[in-house]
Amino acid sequence: MDILDRAGIEALIPHREPFLLIDRVTALEPGVRAVAEHTFSGEEWYLQGHFPGNPIVPGVILVESCAQAATVMAMSLPEYRDGLGLFAGIEEMRFKRIVRPGDTGRFEAVMERSRRGVARVAVRAFVGDELAAEGVIVAVFQPHAKP
Repeated sequence: MDILDRAGIEALIPHREPFLLIDRVTALEPGVRAVAEHTFSGEEWYLQGHFPGNPIVPGVILVESCAQAATVMAMSLPEYRDGLGLFAGIEEMRFKRIVRPGDTGRFEAVMERSRRGVARVAVRAFVGDELAAEGVIVAVFQPHAKP
């Protein structure tokens, strides 16, 4: 059973179509860990040109999907609810496997450390049990501005 469907994800993070890149969250420990999934249908806007006749999910989409899982993890904490998560850096990102239409990506985000809203998050993307990408995202999580 899904922990969060798209509506639940949209209740936590500001991403929307066509840039909401996760379909469901299957595991969530607020501020600690999140696992999200997306099934690549082949109809995604970015696959039209990457590459015609040989569609491959771009690495930047895998990184963004991991970042959205990390944002769900952070924004599920009360102090960041309705806030904003922004990239501050991408470190040690490596791509291990091509991801194609029909594949379901699983995106794991684990908090390594967080201080004053700056977080270092270990991320991994899988297709089945195969590692597709891994690295570290540095993010700034901003609480919702008070009126």
